[in-house]
Amino acid sequence: MLNAPSRSESETPTVDQTIGEHASLLSSQIQAMSDALFPPTSKKTLRRFTSGEAGRLIGISDSTLRKMSLAGEGPTPETVSNGRRLYTLGQINEVRQRLAETMRGKDATAFVPRRSDRDHLQVIAVANFKGGSGKTTTAAHLAQYLGLHGYRTLAVDLDPQASMSALFGVLPEADVAKNETLYAAIRYDADRRPLSDVILPTYFEGVDLVPGNLELMEFEHTTPLALTAEDRTEGRLFFSRVARAFDEVADRYDVVVMDCPPQLGFLTLTGLCAATGMLITVHPQMLDVASMSQFLLMTEALLTELKKSGAVLKYDFMRYLLTRFEPQDGPQTKVAALLRNLFGDHVLTNPMLKSTAISDAGLSKQTLYEIGRESMTRSTYDRAIEALDAVNGEVEGLIRTAWGRPKC
Repeated sequence: MLNAPSRSESETPTVDQTIGEHASLLSSQIQAMSDALFPPTSKKTLRRFTSGEAGRLIGISDSTLRKMSLAGEGPTPETVSNGRRLYTLGQINEVRQRLAETMRGKDATAFVPRRSDRDHLQVIAVANFKGGSGKTTTAAHLAQYLGLHGYRTLAVDLDPQASMSALFGVLPEADVAKNETLYAAIRYDADRRPLSDVILPTYFEGVDLVPGNLELMEFEHTTPLALTAEDRTEGRLFFSRVARAFDEVADRYDVVVMDCPPQLGFLTLTGLCAATGMLITVHPQMLDVASMSQFLLMTEALLTELKKSGAVLKYDFMRYLLTRFEPQDGPQTKVAALLRNLFGDHVLTNPMLKSTAISDAGLSKQTLYEIGRESMTRSTYDRAIEALDAVNGEVEGLIRTAWGRPKC
């Protein structure tokens, strides 16, 4: 019996070729799945909000909103067959603006919370050393929460994996061309562009996006070259490049929310040097806490060195956020108690509960703020949205405190 001819060594794919083949296959499949959910000719749109939801977002009662509509003092909502009145986010903002204009000397920021010339731009870095801590989910939901509550918000995807971009309906491989990420505004060569050139509007009125993709990794490669170049002027101040890019567009926004990469490279360090606040997401399990310990030690060492080189850290707050928390899980509650005992008020009072609602929404590249109660079991949705609002409301309170305003 003849043996089958053996495959020659030259025909056997090398590991890099295998990785490349797998990447191509997976990328094609993801694109096909995305096209099935969101055809190339379609765009993501934000759902309409019931009058009750609109009233809660604005800070007035449903009956007051109805009276304004009947009196012609606001936009006309869509009325559906069951009699419910539905408002777009744009219409909600119209009502906010009208109410702010009638305050007559009182604090109009109760309805339109935009920062004044006295208030500095809030730049919030959402960071962790370990993947799976809920970092991107936290950043995306925070940006959308702020947009829903009237803040002019810029979401910045600093992570080359670009998961936050995908949540906003921007596919990193298909929709983001060369030199259309934050890297375009912080690169060292003549191809540098103003940050305003790469900012995209989103379907959330008031929320813009700086998308990400693998191009961001270029900053990790070009910064060491700039640091060792004959003229090291640009390289020595690499840590200020993101802050300078934000300065160019600061007058357009109240808050910037950055989704940082899950490692302490040049991108993350530059983002942390631009921040005025930091959220460190942590899953309350000992393995994750041990990883966070290493993250904190490395961050302290690196930021200390950057300060010696001229970096100025102006933080209004730093907080730990417990994510995917299960209150009935004994070991998790012990870890949560440990962190609160160690760090006190630096741990946010409200944890983000583990919820199938958020993971189910993520399957279709959506956030919980995009889908309504009708999309899943109401009790599951209500529990998750209550936890989200509590966390994001607490962060909003920190922002308002930094501006010298009372908490909502």
